[in-house]
Parts: sequence; structure tokens; C-alpha cells
Amino acid sequence: QVQLVESGGGLVQAGGSLTLSCVVPGGPRSIVAVGWFCQAPGKEREFVAAISGTGTGIYFQDSVKDRFTMSRNNAESTVNLQMNSLKPGDTAVYYCAAKIIGSSLYPVHTGYYYWGQGIQVTVSS
Repeated sequence: QVQLVESGGGLVQAGGSLTLSCVVPGGPRSIVAVGWFCQAPGKEREFVAAISGTGTGIYFQDSVKDRFTMSRNNAESTVNLQMNSLKPGDTAVYYCAAKIIGSSLYPVHTGYYYWGQGIQVTVSS
């Protein structure tokens, strides 16, 4: 069992920034990919971004690719999602997820096995 732990959420004004962090036991290289997903009230959970276990591939949903960046810190076993120019429409619970070894990296928006508890991000107008 892999327990993912998210941190860094909170309340921010529109145009502001937040950085979400996900601790991955064993480090990002221990899994195929780490992804971020969000779920707004009354909506389905949707893909936001992902980084491969090797760090060589980073993928974004079109709506965030010009505003969000993703990075990993192997020493701290964390994957970070830097969210800039936040909009009220970004308000959601954000989840960190991991694809286990043996699964395919593609498609990057599906096939995640381990999930974090989720963390709230609220963007005020």
C-alpha cells in the first residue's frame, strides 16, 4: 500500500499562486507516474497534470498548460504542482495519484492506482 499525502492547498485570490506538494513513499522514481486531478463540486474528477517516474515526461490539461508547472524533488520524495494565475474556476479538491510499476504511462490521464486524500484549493474572485 502506498500512502500519498498532499499539502499546500488553501485560499487564494484570483491571479495568485499556490504550490501543491505530494509525498510519494519510495520517491517519484518508484512509480510509473504521479498525476494531479481535481474535482469541483457537482463535477467529475478530471486530469490536471502528470509527471513520469523518470521525470522526462510532463503532461498538462490544455486549460492549465500555460499557468501550471510540475516538478519533482527526489531527495524529499515529493512531486510539486505550481499553480499560477489562478482563476475561480480552478476551485476544487485536488488529488495526487500514482501509477504503479508494471502499468503503462499512456494514456497519462487514466490508470492510477494509489490516491491521496485530496486537498482543497479555493480561488476567490
